[in-house]
Amino acid sequence: MPIEMPQGLPFSVDTWTPSSKRKRHHFLTHAHKDHSSGIFSHSSFPIYCTRFTKTLILQHYPQLDDLLFLDIEVGQSTIIDDPDGAFTVTAFDGNHCPGAVMFLFEGKFGNILHTGDCRLSPECLQNLPDKYIRKKGKSSDYQLDCVFLDCTFGTFSQRMPSKHSATQQVINCIWKHPDATRVYLACDLLGQEEILVNVSQTFGTKIYVDKANKPECFNSLLLSAPEILCEDPSSRFHVLDGFPRLYERATAKYLDAQANSEPKPLIIRPSTQWYACEAEFSEIDNSRKKRTHEAVKDQFGVWHVCYSMHSSKEELEWALQLLAPRWVVSTTPSCRATGLDYVKKHCCYPKVALNNSIWKLLDMTWETCSGTGALVKSVSCCPVLEETAQPRTQAQSPVKQYTDFEKLRALSLPCKSIPVTLFGKARLAFQDTSFSQGMCNNLPSHDLSTTISRDTKEKILNQVEDTEEKWEKSPESKKKSDQVEHPQSEDQEARLHKSASYLDVGSSGYSEGVRKLYRSMNVPVPQPLPSLVELVKSNKRAKRVF
Repeated sequence: MPIEMPQGLPFSVDTWTPSSKRKRHHFLTHAHKDHSSGIFSHSSFPIYCTRFTKTLILQHYPQLDDLLFLDIEVGQSTIIDDPDGAFTVTAFDGNHCPGAVMFLFEGKFGNILHTGDCRLSPECLQNLPDKYIRKKGKSSDYQLDCVFLDCTFGTFSQRMPSKHSATQQVINCIWKHPDATRVYLACDLLGQEEILVNVSQTFGTKIYVDKANKPECFNSLLLSAPEILCEDPSSRFHVLDGFPRLYERATAKYLDAQANSEPKPLIIRPSTQWYACEAEFSEIDNSRKKRTHEAVKDQFGVWHVCYSMHSSKEELEWALQLLAPRWVVSTTPSCRATGLDYVKKHCCYPKVALNNSIWKLLDMTWETCSGTGALVKSVSCCPVLEETAQPRTQAQSPVKQYTDFEKLRALSLPCKSIPVTLFGKARLAFQDTSFSQGMCNNLPSHDLSTTISRDTKEKILNQVEDTEEKWEKSPESKKKSDQVEHPQSEDQEARLHKSASYLDVGSSGYSEGVRKLYRSMNVPVPQPLPSLVELVKSNKRAKRVF
């Protein structure tokens, strides 16, 4: 699910919302539906993408006008006129799916690379301009100010085989099962055509795709590899839906073959989800997931191959070391870039390099502070920030100097325009739930490192409940609760009042000290949440009753 681009940029990438519609230029990296969701409702001219992507989008959304799109192919650069200054955009192969590209933007706002969804292999990176690739032991005059990075598997530390190697694993698995008269390939997603093409060429057989039930898969293959398609269900190779409910379909195929006295079919799923995300399996399966160099059979009889259209954590680290950007923003929530070593080392608050381009990216403008000649910046109603302090006399008005850390921290204060944050916690794009099955990033909301089995969860919950029950029954807790409900002295009551004095919901929302802090920073005092106000009022009413 892509994120909105910062307000300081005149273009949007892969987002189609009322907010992004206000941008003057729009870019689409590829045709997966989680990147085009909302395009019909919130699209406007011009939309830059490859011809292949445009063709697929017009198939998905026939109501769209072809005139909305402008073609930009791999290796092509285009100069775009804009009221804030012309900028150049260049498309590079994203190594993700047919038609997928990365966009390099170069203009007054700086040098920005948006990867879209990508697999950053050596071949993919060597196509980028040499001036942005760091040479070992050498410094470059050019540097990327920001990389909007696909971190889908940014927390997955296992090494993933290349696409070519994973495709060979699929072929080897088929060779090892010559008795399987029917082979089902869970390769219905745009971007898995390479597997189908190689299987078809290796075994000299076309592959059956049910046109009636899988029109999108059929149409995309008709564009990218029509020579491998057939509509004969007697073919040995069939394309099977890989997500969701794969195991239900696999069980049905096994039972159907058994009922017809046919050999057990071979079902292969080339995907990284089983290795990185699906945790509710047996211990044997979880140990097998560590073997990414060969096909692995799970408890349901399905064979898995670690085939990825996204970069692994190792590949992301390697790519960032070569590109050495000043700023990294994760395009895939939730903020998986924060786990990368490069980001921890070079892009944390005290170490980030703040320059003109970064401040422009954050929707900031340069101004001259009267009486000092110093360069200052402002963000809407956020405080004025000084970039370079100049010597001043006593007659000159004082200007508070901020460290880089204070400048960044000030951006988190309430303001009218929401600035982009360091690691991509920008506003999320609107997600059209009707297209969830077409997403290329079908990852669960939980992170791999926080996955807990059901038994463990129940055990933890039981332990928590037992602890709470024992605590409520203990005389010590009873004594403490009595002390809180019935303070023994005025000093105790005063201390309790002082400890909660930072919040006074009954008045303007905050204590006088906090209100003064906001006023000193030229920031409006935020209003309390209505639900919080009601909660405090209900508590006060309850105390009056007792």
